[in-house]
Amino acid sequence: MPEGARKGGQGEDVEPGIALYKRLNDHAKSIEAATNLNLADFRCRFLAVDGIWIPLAESMVIERFKPVWNCLLEGFGNHAPGRGRSSMMTPSWDWFHPGRSWAANLQPFTKSKEQLDADIRNYLARSLL
Repeated sequence: MPEGARKGGQGEDVEPGIALYKRLNDHAKSIEAATNLNLADFRCRFLAVDGIWIPLAESMVIERFKPVWNCLLEGFGNHAPGRGRSSMMTPSWDWFHPGRSWAANLQPFTKSKEQLDADIRNYLARSLL
């Protein structure tokens, strides 16, 4: 999604290909930072289209496949929060996949790792039905 698109902008001033590369690179850095994940275990597929179609396609893919990182483990695509926001709760992604240095400065997630693990297992089991 082009930079600014979540805020209503279409990212028309972004050079084609740069926004997609930057987003995939940011996601790769989040995976690499996790102490319990290996980037080599991940693959992605993408389709480059005109910017007008990106929000629709992304919404449809999320609705169809309901990936755990969009529906249960929130915060995968997050960046470090701004200064003075250390009172924010650690995203569930970082609680389950620790490693991003900025997340260590946030407040603990409200569920235990065991409860979150059980929630993920239940979610995935229901998703396979």
